[in-house]
Amino acid sequence: MQTLQHMPRKKQLKISRETLEVFAPLADRLNMGRVRVQLEELSFKFLLPDEFEKTKRLMDSRIKKSQRKLDKVKKNLSNHLTNEKFDFEIDGRVKSVYSLYKKLDRVGDIDKVYDLIALRIIVDDISSCYLVLSEIHQMYQPMFERIKDYINNPKPNGYQSLHTTVIGPSGQPVEFQIRTREMHEYAERGLAASFHYNEQKMTDAYRNKTIAKMPADLNWISELQESAIKLKAGKQVNLDQLRVNLFSDRIFVYSPKGDIYDLPKGAFPLDFAYRIHSDLASKASGFKVNGVMKPFSHILQSGDEVEILTNKNAKPKQSWRELMITPHAKEKLRQQLARENSLLSQLRGSVSSFLKR
Repeated sequence: MQTLQHMPRKKQLKISRETLEVFAPLADRLNMGRVRVQLEELSFKFLLPDEFEKTKRLMDSRIKKSQRKLDKVKKNLSNHLTNEKFDFEIDGRVKSVYSLYKKLDRVGDIDKVYDLIALRIIVDDISSCYLVLSEIHQMYQPMFERIKDYINNPKPNGYQSLHTTVIGPSGQPVEFQIRTREMHEYAERGLAASFHYNEQKMTDAYRNKTIAKMPADLNWISELQESAIKLKAGKQVNLDQLRVNLFSDRIFVYSPKGDIYDLPKGAFPLDFAYRIHSDLASKASGFKVNGVMKPFSHILQSGDEVEILTNKNAKPKQSWRELMITPHAKEKLRQQLARENSLLSQLRGSVSSFLKR
């Protein structure tokens, strides 16, 4: 990818598309966060140079305005955690340009991007993660709908962290990511296989050279290695077959704008809608798949283009739970239904009070 600038434009576009469709998602599955960001940034820069520059300028401008406020929060929290005798590290994490571009495409306004800059806190053990979360919530007002426990519910690629967003002293939302050192290393560098073999190093089986085989669910790493050897030798690799082998439990679908979204195999249109934005999904009245109207119960396939039809009067329904499989969609639906029930209860209370007058 680093040599793309010296290639013909046609080849630049071809390689950049393949990178965004295959290799960046692959790095994500390997949980190699740094590699994924690098691949996405370079591909985005060559595919949509104007959008890249526009998004980067917007991001730089917002970061410049927010940095002083964030530094104040960082200092206050560092002093507090030190006084509470925590052993921790704290630093900032800036959202990548491509991630911001995708987020803006979903929410439309940078003021609604609460994780542009995040403070990352690294501690010794899991219990300290939850204790630090509690300390943060005592210092600042949390946005409860944005608390995410990826420690008890890891992402499909194994990523673990606690995420929370709070209202800072200036009224600006600030996101925190809290994790152990082991979680941090895994989030930054991957690889699942290395952990498997590291766990075996102190066993008799390892010393006797009878180490257990890699689990079946990690065999795809070996397939990746074989493909890498072929590429290094200048041989052709069938990218379509690579997609099938490496992402057999995932599907890749497209929005009408051409954006790619990966979902678990067996996902429904509502899973896709909630993956884009929960407010948009709540107004869903129907779906077009490859230009054809499909029911909510339609199972999506890789390569499908999915269009969400909305109605301003539509509301989320309890029955939707049977028409989605992703935990994210189910949790967002649960929150929406809870808010609806709360509003109804308040309305009934107001009517009841009025009638008693």
